[in-house]
Amino acid sequence: MTAIEVQGNPQTSRPCRSIGLFNNIKVGNTVLIVFVSFFGSRVHRPRCIGIGAMIASVGVFLIALPHFISNEYITDSNNNTKDNSSGLCKSPNISKQTCDQEKTDSHLGVYPILLLGQLLLGIGGVPIQPFGISYIDDYAEKRNSPFYLGILFAVTVIGPAFGYMMSSVLLRFYVDIDKMSSSYLNLKNDDPRWVGAWWLGFLMAATLLLLTSLPYLFFPRKMSREEIVEAPVEPSTEKMMEDKKPKSETKEEVSLTEFLKSFPKIVMRTLRNPIYLLVVLAQVNLAAMVAGLATFMGKFIERQFAQTASFSNMMMGGLNIPSAMLGIMAGGVILRKLGLTVRSSAAMCMVAVFVSIMFAIPLLFIGCPTNKVSGINYNVSSQQCSNACSCSDEAFNPVCGSDGVEFLSPCHAGCKTVIPDKEKGLNYMNCECVASTGSPGSAFPGPCGNKCSNRLIPFMILSSITCFVASLSHTTSFMMILRTVTPEDKSFALGIQFMLFRVLAFLPAPVLYGRAIDTACILWGKKCNKTTSCSYYDLDLFRHRFLGLQIFFIFGGFVCFFLSFVVLRRTNSTQEQNEKMSNQTKSGSSQEMKDAKQMLNKSNGHCNTQKTLRE
Repeated sequence: MTAIEVQGNPQTSRPCRSIGLFNNIKVGNTVLIVFVSFFGSRVHRPRCIGIGAMIASVGVFLIALPHFISNEYITDSNNNTKDNSSGLCKSPNISKQTCDQEKTDSHLGVYPILLLGQLLLGIGGVPIQPFGISYIDDYAEKRNSPFYLGILFAVTVIGPAFGYMMSSVLLRFYVDIDKMSSSYLNLKNDDPRWVGAWWLGFLMAATLLLLTSLPYLFFPRKMSREEIVEAPVEPSTEKMMEDKKPKSETKEEVSLTEFLKSFPKIVMRTLRNPIYLLVVLAQVNLAAMVAGLATFMGKFIERQFAQTASFSNMMMGGLNIPSAMLGIMAGGVILRKLGLTVRSSAAMCMVAVFVSIMFAIPLLFIGCPTNKVSGINYNVSSQQCSNACSCSDEAFNPVCGSDGVEFLSPCHAGCKTVIPDKEKGLNYMNCECVASTGSPGSAFPGPCGNKCSNRLIPFMILSSITCFVASLSHTTSFMMILRTVTPEDKSFALGIQFMLFRVLAFLPAPVLYGRAIDTACILWGKKCNKTTSCSYYDLDLFRHRFLGLQIFFIFGGFVCFFLSFVVLRRTNSTQEQNEKMSNQTKSGSSQEMKDAKQMLNKSNGHCNTQKTLRE
């Protein structure tokens, strides 16, 4: 995400929010997913999954296409590779040359291609989840279904983990590795101007997606069912499961026209189910948390702990996502071993989410302070030392002074000479703005760093535990939905669920996170008088707003699970009272029948006695 943000240079004052909007293009399938889910068992579900995956692979190929049709990524380093003094005090300004090279605005044609790729990616993903989940639940034994779905969700998580690990390797290569030789590049991957080869990951992902879509074309439309073994379920659920077969056969004959006419009725019937609605809203909150985590967590680690983009992605793919995968599988195993009822499942989800909140709150206090940047948050009014250097406002080549203060460029530090250095590559000398005793100070390339990388380990441990505990509710909550809706509405209920995911979670959440992150920026980059990506953040604000939103969404999921538990408890108590009243009524009526029979027998005996006396 950071690589696309820096290279693309969105023409907006809020790049993170633009990235969030860009990610939302794939939710253009929001309405489509409901109508696709209507077909459910009426179509060849595995084949639809395979075709959808093929369409998604085309979209991923399109996302990588802009790299091959756009110009090289220009920085001060590769624009003046042979002149190490280009960023020094009183050096010629190169910003006009850069703007002249970009007058063609070739990058403007890139965005429609990216948007089309995201749109196809979203459309192709429509049948995967609803058809896959309903297909497994239809042909698996009721007791084994949670375990199988746990495996499905865990394997689904492996994909992002593999993607993050792969990107951590690919981002170590320069973005234009196919267009220019590395000998002309003076940047290293820890330089803030570095842009990794983001497009390589999309090419590899699209190829793998295309290959894995082919086996689905050969799966049967229907599979032989596993032997049905009764599992502990709620009484109302048992009654619904008894009528599964005839209702399903009846629904097979419904046409699309009839479905469209009855669509509002089906939607209201599904949404009036309080358990279904509350569980879906809980999942929406957790999905919003995941959306922000997947989109901006790598950027957070990179900025908060002064790490490279490749290392940040490795942390995500090596710790956070595997923890979530283990939590999903553990939730499925617990559900299978204990045979939890719907009410017990709600209690398990409620406890798991509450414990995850307890682990998430300390993350607000684990972070690093903002670096001292001259002219930004340190010595804001004492930059007269570089006034005579004619430094460009668009220059961004951070250097760290010998006094521990960071400068936007060697020019802003007042450095006049540069000498080679074996350890750091270059060493800037005679820096007027660097505080030192006696002679002018010196500076070396790159940011100063916040020197608190030791806090990264406890942060990752706590965040991984949070992911593991919160993920225990994933499979359990899905099984609550499958067990509280009528069988004929199962695929459609899942379709509405994923539609609500997109409308209430994946659509607004990335934009909300991006907005919160953008408000923490204290210096925006500029290029050709246009705002680009953020150069410096207030790290305390960044941490509190980003992680605060995550805790807010987790708490929202806890509230919804708690309400679902209360509703289920009241429903069960009401059912028990009704059963007691019906039993009392039956016992009372049986007693009355016995009394009536006795009275009838006595009357018959009396009549027989009188008849005998008369005779």
